[in-house]
Amino acid sequence: METTGQTVEPRAVLDLRGVICPYNFVKTKLRLDTMGAGDVLAVLLDDGEPVRNVPQSVENEGHTILSRELVDRHYRVVIRKGDA
Repeated sequence: METTGQTVEPRAVLDLRGVICPYNFVKTKLRLDTMGAGDVLAVLLDDGEPVRNVPQSVENEGHTILSRELVDRHYRVVIRKGDA
């Protein structure tokens, strides 16, 4: 998935470039836990394992990936927090 076509301004940006798995998911989950349902978080991730694993794990937690785009040498993943 590259994008849903939705343009949404994130409430927060979490820069996890250089952070290894599973710490990047743990930090994403902890940040989402501080946000309200429906809030949007942008996460900056490295290519490879991080961009493959974090979005899948976030969706498994009940959140929605709004977009995933390559920016320079990293990915910007935009997440809408679910109701859980």
